[in-house]
Amino acid sequence: MIIRIETESDIPIYTQLTNQIIEGIARGEIVPGDSLPSVRSFAADLGVNMHTVNKSYHELEKKGIINIVPKSGAIIAPTNKMTEEKKQQIVTELKPVVAEALVLGMSQEEVQGLVSSILEDIKMS
Repeated sequence: MIIRIETESDIPIYTQLTNQIIEGIARGEIVPGDSLPSVRSFAADLGVNMHTVNKSYHELEKKGIINIVPKSGAIIAPTNKMTEEKKQQIVTELKPVVAEALVLGMSQEEVQGLVSSILEDIKMS
């Protein structure tokens, strides 16, 4: 999995890292049970502060995507954790983005097409 950090982006580096790890899992590039690099080595490889990687790992743990095991590191969690609560959280996060797209002039069909395109991009990459 290749991580690309855009230092000029308005998106915080820890968020970029978190999102790219999630996409890597969605693409099957890393699978449940795989270990992520140590915070120290990942930070060195990416040329970022260790606290940035640590914050990303804690965000992933909070979302239930990884388990942080003392002395073993960060391990990709099993993917069978879709609960009604998690589903509602995704809806809560996605709803404003969809509403913004509609307010800015996208049609329902364009939004659905965009979501389909994103799904294809994730599965095909």
